[in-house]
Amino acid sequence: MQVTAFSTPASPEWRWRICDYAGEMVEESHGGFPTIAAAVATGMARLGQLNLDQVKDAYRSMAVRSQRVPTRPRQW
Repeated sequence: MQVTAFSTPASPEWRWRICDYAGEMVEESHGGFPTIAAAVATGMARLGQLNLDQVKDAYRSMAVRSQRVPTRPRQW
């Protein structure tokens, strides 16, 4: 899981986003923060509060995607 901070031209305040290692968003802040450091610190605190089952589900999802069987068997 990773915490990133971002802002947009329409909303210049910083917000945090938690993503799993597959790049899928897990959670995003609704409020803004004045600095990137404040956004990341708050996002890291939230990541620590996430339910362990949510974290396990994210890793399980990543493992399933990495072990997918090709649709057509390889011809050696």
